[in-house]
Amino acid sequence: MRKKRVLIGKIGLDGHDVGAKVVAAALRDAGMEVIYTGLRQTPESIVNTAIQEDVDAIGISILSGSHITLISRLIDVLKKEDADDIKVLVGGVIPEEDISLLIDKGVYQVFPSESEMDDIIACFETLDNEMSERI
Repeated sequence: MRKKRVLIGKIGLDGHDVGAKVVAAALRDAGMEVIYTGLRQTPESIVNTAIQEDVDAIGISILSGSHITLISRLIDVLKKEDADDIKVLVGGVIPEEDISLLIDKGVYQVFPSESEMDDIIACFETLDNEMSERI
């Protein structure tokens, strides 16, 4: 069985990537192949890399408050590139009232900053399960 392939990225002008690097390391330690794109990526560059790397999921860390706009654009680019089978997970500073908005836009799961690492890892590990089994 192929290892899960995950892209972890930072979109927009958010310059803080410690959380993204911690999640990337934890997923790698859990046995996944992880591609980290670094800071200040565009939705287009994230999608292009995700397609080239044949990833199962994209994990976006966002702290800037621009999550609705940037994630909506990311989802739109995935659809345009016929790659909307790649699941998108979002973590960071996400207000409770925005979680359902992101899910409605097509995000698979949202992890606010207080989320447990074990829950994040478990969600990535079970990406092939039905949507109803999300954590």
